[in-house]
Amino acid sequence: MTDLPHLDHDRMPPIDPALYAAPGDPGHAPRILILYGSLRERSYSRFVAEEAARLLRHFGAEVRIFDPAGLPLPDAAPEDHPKVAELRELAGWSEGMVWSSPERHGAMTGILKAQIDWIPLSVGSVRPTQGKTLALCQVSGGSQSFNALNQMRVLGRWMRMVTIPNQSSVAKAWSEFDEAGRMKPSPYYNRIVDVMEELVKFTYMTRGRPALTDRYSERVETAAELSKRVNTAGI
Repeated sequence: MTDLPHLDHDRMPPIDPALYAAPGDPGHAPRILILYGSLRERSYSRFVAEEAARLLRHFGAEVRIFDPAGLPLPDAAPEDHPKVAELRELAGWSEGMVWSSPERHGAMTGILKAQIDWIPLSVGSVRPTQGKTLALCQVSGGSQSFNALNQMRVLGRWMRMVTIPNQSSVAKAWSEFDEAGRMKPSPYYNRIVDVMEELVKFTYMTRGRPALTDRYSERVETAAELSKRVNTAGI
């Protein structure tokens, strides 16, 4: 593909859904939402997000990238704010996500955290992120670090997501992209290929298999709520 000039296609066979999909798989392309954590004009976390999107499409996924510009801080606007509504709609649409953040002061950015905070753990009986897959990427201005990745991994678990084992940390990001914002060939690029390939495979393996993320504690909670509603109604 002309938009993936550094990908060695001889060593990158197409992903065969039949090898990974559940018997009741819906059959459509895996739906992946990408969030990134910077508003800078030359944003390396956005460049990683865009590179990830190209790779995911190559692997057969349908991809949406959320633009965080204009998203209010959590609790600073109503839930029907247009950017909040857009983000929540995309979260509901997705079957997997990619989070890409710079490391700032040894942590993920508030810009990415605000996006995650706007996605609720539950909306009525629907849990928008539970059981969905998650891949993590970070960029650093200096030496390689994993602080932002470690934080995002904790958040992924809190959001009840299936966070894949592989991850990407791009050190000295300013030296890894050309003027057009495309990633140069390097082991860092190869790792992002690894991560996106693994994300698509894990998404096929987990979607259509709700028993993988079904929880006893939630079944008990749901039964108790149903019993309470029945008793309240006097049935």
